Amino acid sequence: MTTETIYRPGLEGIIAGETAISTITGGLRYRGYAIEDLAEHAAFEEVAYLLLYGELPPPQALADFSVRLQKAMTIPEPLVAALRQIPTDTLPMDVLRSAARLLAHWEPEVNDNSHEANLRKAERLLAQLPVALAAYHRIRNGRELPEIDRNLTFAANVLRLLTGKTPDPLEARAMNVTLILYAEHEFNASTFTARVVASTLADLHSAVTAAIGALKGPLHGGANERVMDVLKEVGTPDRAETWVRDALAKKVRIMGFGHRVYKTGDPRAKYLKTLSRQLAERTGKTDLEKIAEVIESVVVREKGLPPNLDWPSARVYYYLGLPIDLYTPLFVLSRVVGWSAHVIEQHDHNRLIRPRARYTGPDLRPFVSVEDRSE
Repeated sequence: MTTETIYRPGLEGIIAGETAISTITGGLRYRGYAIEDLAEHAAFEEVAYLLLYGELPPPQALADFSVRLQKAMTIPEPLVAALRQIPTDTLPMDVLRSAARLLAHWEPEVNDNSHEANLRKAERLLAQLPVALAAYHRIRNGRELPEIDRNLTFAANVLRLLTGKTPDPLEARAMNVTLILYAEHEFNASTFTARVVASTLADLHSAVTAAIGALKGPLHGGANERVMDVLKEVGTPDRAETWVRDALAKKVRIMGFGHRVYKTGDPRAKYLKTLSRQLAERTGKTDLEKIAEVIESVVVREKGLPPNLDWPSARVYYYLGLPIDLYTPLFVLSRVVGWSAHVIEQHDHNRLIRPRARYTGPDLRPFVSVEDRSE
């Protein structure tokens, strides 16, 4: 078979590598476990351990892992000082990308790509990034960073760091579920970016920094922020159908619908939809759910595009009282564990990722000296 016959724009449908971490065949599964079961029954710490270590942790291993994460939830004072120097109108996503790279300077094992060192680095980075994000968010609002509550889960502490208050059980569960649903997704754009970087034997922090850059784009992680922009633009349920039909007529892309690999619906979106409704009722923002329902029904009926995870997750974050520009960074706080698992897998079985290109330029041409070239 020639390269001409297997060329696919965007590598669509191309098998670019092997992984034991997750699959979308038969529904999304993390190391064999259905995403619905994990979201329903597991704490994010259990899922993070599963992705990094390959198995769900027994009680003592989970307790030890949770303690390690809590102890690592701190960042160096020089980094805090640097965050204070960043303009307060800087996008948190850009700050988080910088923080991931800067944290490497205080990482004692940064250039050790061994399996065990990568696991330790992954744990530390997973714990540090929420603190870095929260530190900048609190700084730009003139507030101090709250301390970690050792009695809270990872998800609850993430919310506490950002909002300054201890979340109630429903809020903590909502954050826990979104972290689980966003944690891993096979060879998506940012994960593939991380693996390409790791395949050069660059360090884990370099790979994660590159992955954050890939996630920023609105065709990947940035979509959840655009979803909220749409819902706020529509404003009221009575405007929803007119708005969406007008958008479809103008061929405007409505973010939060369709997916490269899910053709019959994103199982993560289906699961999160119920939780979104619960939060809407709890916060008195049911009008937003009504707007979303109208838009969803029209897009599905007219275009055959079911919603993806970004569609309900944007509403969940909104009901939790989080600023829109934190939505994609929250994606990072979850997906960093999936990226790290892929970097570890890549380093453990490495082969440099170096595809070929389909050349579309001119054929061989003779060189012409500058004095003989016509204008």
